[in-house]
Amino acid sequence: MDYKEIAKQTIGHLYQAHSSIRSSGIDPLLIALVELRVSQLNGCAYCCRFHAGELREMGVPAAIVDQIPGFRHSKDFSLQQRLVLQYAEDVVALKGDVQSLTAYFSEREIVELTASIALIGTLNRLRMILADE
Repeated sequence: MDYKEIAKQTIGHLYQAHSSIRSSGIDPLLIALVELRVSQLNGCAYCCRFHAGELREMGVPAAIVDQIPGFRHSKDFSLQQRLVLQYAEDVVALKGDVQSLTAYFSEREIVELTASIALIGTLNRLRMILADE
């Protein structure tokens, strides 16, 4: 189903929200990490491929991208990166703990980050359920 064409205005608003988050001032690398991790958790192969490629284009070595599922056991991620990856997993499981982020992110950044996690989850589901691929 060509959901992007069928509901052009609604899907357009989702992509506008995505653009807004990407220009919110949060490090784009952190947002891309979160988008890939959520896509991995949701099992969206298309989105995993897209966001892994995006991270590589940002200069993240493939060896680091490959470690994202095991970020807790890797010394290659900064504290901020580990925090947002853990937060992404927590939000997907509906148990997000904002306290761990407050020392490193502003309230606005936390809201934008949470919106990014929720939005990529929505985009994963649209792609996995409705796409013609």
